[in-house]
Amino acid sequence: MSDRPLLVARNYSYSPHYGAPGRSCDDGPALPEQNRTIVEKRLLRKLDLRVAFLILVYIMNFMDRTNIAAARLRGFEEDLGMMGNQFNTLTSILYVGYFLTQAPSYVPAHYPFVAYPRIHIKSNMFLDRMKRPSLYLSSCMAIWGAITVFIGLARTYHTALILRFLIGFVEAAFFPGAAFLLSRWYKRNELELRTALLACGGQVSNAFGALMASGILSGLDGTLGFTGWRWLFFVEGTLTVVVAVSAIWIIPDFPSMPSVWLLSDEQILAKRRMEEEVTTGNKGKPVEGWSGLAEALMDWRVWWLGAVRTLTDASFATVSLLLCAPPWILGTATLFLVARHSDATGDRFWHITGPLLVGIVGFIISISTMHTAVRYLALFFMTQATVASVVLLTWVMNTFSQSQSKRAAAIALINSMSAFGYIGVPYFWPSSWGPSYVNSYLICILTSIMPIIMCWIFREHLSRCNEAAEAEERALGLSKGFRYLL
Repeated sequence: MSDRPLLVARNYSYSPHYGAPGRSCDDGPALPEQNRTIVEKRLLRKLDLRVAFLILVYIMNFMDRTNIAAARLRGFEEDLGMMGNQFNTLTSILYVGYFLTQAPSYVPAHYPFVAYPRIHIKSNMFLDRMKRPSLYLSSCMAIWGAITVFIGLARTYHTALILRFLIGFVEAAFFPGAAFLLSRWYKRNELELRTALLACGGQVSNAFGALMASGILSGLDGTLGFTGWRWLFFVEGTLTVVVAVSAIWIIPDFPSMPSVWLLSDEQILAKRRMEEEVTTGNKGKPVEGWSGLAEALMDWRVWWLGAVRTLTDASFATVSLLLCAPPWILGTATLFLVARHSDATGDRFWHITGPLLVGIVGFIISISTMHTAVRYLALFFMTQATVASVVLLTWVMNTFSQSQSKRAAAIALINSMSAFGYIGVPYFWPSSWGPSYVNSYLICILTSIMPIIMCWIFREHLSRCNEAAEAEERALGLSKGFRYLL
């Protein structure tokens, strides 16, 4: 993650012109470096405003996938005649759709930017072939919003089950598509912070989505003959569709496409910035994406980190309602602090272990007492465990950074594997274990301890790799090369 303010651009001195060194600038005017800096700041300011809108869309994404937990509090199970583990299945089926859609959505596309050192973090093969990514992403959003509304009209469990699966199938395309779109506008030193801000939309949704759901359930219950949980799906689904329509004109298309919100010099610079990244980043022959996928599949570290990510995500999936908002707000703030400190120090292991240990403290507190106030305090500890997942993803990006296509495939596989954690989580909390849910918290403690142990083993492995590289460099008289972050 960049340690620079969101709206401040770094001054790259590739050339006194827009183009990269040695590049012909026939397709655009020359511009002094001082003027380029001014135009670049203007361009990033406009882009950042659109990133802020993407964060809003991601908040809607999370709200539409988690509102089922709030609906449960107002007769959702009873009205649809659910029995046994049917509600758990209804919750987890959404992530089955996510798993099936995210894997192909992350496949690296084959186009000239493949040599760009950071670009295919979450590239979307379909989006890359679309002339209007704004239309593609907003259409996905409108579809999942409409399906959310239909869940509010469901009369049977099986109808709701099918609709929940379809929501996951459609929603899964948004985050990889949005992250890929950012990678087509921002340089490598600018991208990490914007991607982190986008990911924080989920954290914000956990906080304010609970407040919004509480207001709808209590304020609209019985209106026009519909129960509160139906109004929850009606309102949030309709709001999603409205935001989706607005997104058509707000979400940016690719820099190569004409943009009415950019001045001509900003449009030219946007394209040149990406061309410069290709020029400076292309250190060798581009590697085909499918070759990188094969390498990732054969690398045990991908599967190891995938298991760590699955366990980590499963450990903090505790859902409340109104009382959950303040803890999630604190968790969002902590995420920025820990992520920035992790980048500043270059440490990954302790910045993953620390939040997980804090989360374990929260689980232990909840096991030890049934006092409402103390248990509420424990929620503030539990939400810190989410920080570990974000830092872990950064560690994945660092570990596989030497090969662009393998890096893309590795992150694709690891993120897809993490869906298994969410699929299993609903079964951690059967109503028969309530109200103390001691067994549930014990499972959360276990799924927090195991990633710590696995990350320590992985850190030791990377440390030995660094020592071997250093010994080889000394023996051959080479300069210091690549080192894994620990």
